[in-house]
Amino acid sequence: MKKSSFLEGTMIATLSIILVKFLGMLYVIPFYATVGVLGSALYAYAYNIYIIFLDISSAGLPTAISKIINEYNTLGKMDAKMRAYSIGKKLISLVSISVFIILFIFAKQIAILIIGNITGGNTIDDVAFVIRCVSFAILVIPYMSVTKGFLQGHKIINVSSISQIIEQVVRISMILIGSYLGVKVLHLSMRNTIGIAVFSAFVAGISAICYIFAVMHKNKEVLGFNKEYKKDDVTNKEIIKKIFSYAIPFIIIDIAVSIYNFVDMVLIMHTLNYLKLDATTIEFSATAISTWSAKIGMIVNSVAMGMSVSLIPTIVSAYTLKKYREVNDKLNQALQLILISSVPMVVGIALLSEQIWTVFYGYNLNGSIILACHIFTSLFFNVYVVTSSTLQSLNKFKAVYISTLTGFIANALLDVPLMILFNLLGLRPYLGAILATCIGYSLSVFIALKILKKNNDISYKSTYKVAFKILLSTLAMIISVLLVKIILPLNTHNKLMCILYICLITLIGAIVYCFIGVKTGLIKDVFKEDYLNKVKKKLTLKR
Repeated sequence: MKKSSFLEGTMIATLSIILVKFLGMLYVIPFYATVGVLGSALYAYAYNIYIIFLDISSAGLPTAISKIINEYNTLGKMDAKMRAYSIGKKLISLVSISVFIILFIFAKQIAILIIGNITGGNTIDDVAFVIRCVSFAILVIPYMSVTKGFLQGHKIINVSSISQIIEQVVRISMILIGSYLGVKVLHLSMRNTIGIAVFSAFVAGISAICYIFAVMHKNKEVLGFNKEYKKDDVTNKEIIKKIFSYAIPFIIIDIAVSIYNFVDMVLIMHTLNYLKLDATTIEFSATAISTWSAKIGMIVNSVAMGMSVSLIPTIVSAYTLKKYREVNDKLNQALQLILISSVPMVVGIALLSEQIWTVFYGYNLNGSIILACHIFTSLFFNVYVVTSSTLQSLNKFKAVYISTLTGFIANALLDVPLMILFNLLGLRPYLGAILATCIGYSLSVFIALKILKKNNDISYKSTYKVAFKILLSTLAMIISVLLVKIILPLNTHNKLMCILYICLITLIGAIVYCFIGVKTGLIKDVFKEDYLNKVKKKLTLKR
């Protein structure tokens, strides 16, 4: 088991998450074609509820365990480290079982909250059934996440990264095979077919946890499981208190992110119903925003997710050893890595939204417009993840609460008024909900950055300079892409032609962006010369 540096850990975690999210993007093409609009909406209802309850049961503990393990490891308190892992497993088991029971018993009440009095689409019983099917995954995934946190606390990123890939491959395989057999071969009802699809999360979790435990069993000595440690002065009570003090902010952060989607979905459905739109349009718009455009946005979000895995233990180590300059440098480097990768991806997807939506879900003008606007929430989300992870790493829990809740409340309060305003202006009303989400994330980020600057003397000068160069490179990319689109317009809805068109324009845009990035010194500013030289040596076989 090899430990990873910050950049290496970021790259390993990010690449694995990109692969996982890429697979998560690709499977929706055949799945959406198999189950249609109603089936995909039913899947989205179960999936969004599952994510919220998964966050309740597991979001805080794994990351808290990662932080605590790294802290005790840095301080040489090995006995406390091992006891923290053991206590974490017991706590997560208790919470998971409790959440599973709540989700299974109150599935119908949750379905009523989602559907309300909307008729003509999926029924309350259908939604309740698929929620119960997905609830079984709550028994497995959180337990696995605590073990991942233990490994990440040791800066061992590759095992949890591989387990994610295994989990995704098994889940997607079961979704595609199950939905195809359910619809085409066994002719099952749509709710039974979707029930099979969402139950795949449970099977996938079992597969991934078997891999993790097998690897850990082979590396008992490296991880210290077969050693007797001298009992230190840290009590179990202190460990439990620390776990909860670290976990609660993480839970709030992750639940807030999930609730952003869920609140949008529910408010969009009820507001569009109030505005007298038909049931099919309502379900399509709500799930396109909360799930299907978000699926495409996952490839952008994976950058922040991968970075946070490596960022948290790195900043915790630096802060524990009072290396405040390193904390400043790592935060700025994280922000710069987010911006240099996310900005061109978001802008590129927006420019090619019509072709991308056609490839994934078939041509739909509303869908492509939703994607073009909604993809920008991924950029705000990425910066939000980095700033929130940093606040948590520095134990600024009050700041986490303030920034996150302010953004969430702003989003919730603005959803309905902005949708009604957009409708009065003759614009698509559901776009108001997207704007509300962007405003919410922006407020959270602004507050977090302000607090970090004030309380920890963080300077963002280097990031401002990098951001300006990123804007120049992105502007050059936009001009080049628009010129190509003018010279080579695409008026076909053929998926293969759209794929070729996307590949061509993406290649041209990437070349222009990187070329300007090199000329302005942007690439060197972000990745640093030492790391670029390492990459160069590897690419040239160290010659």
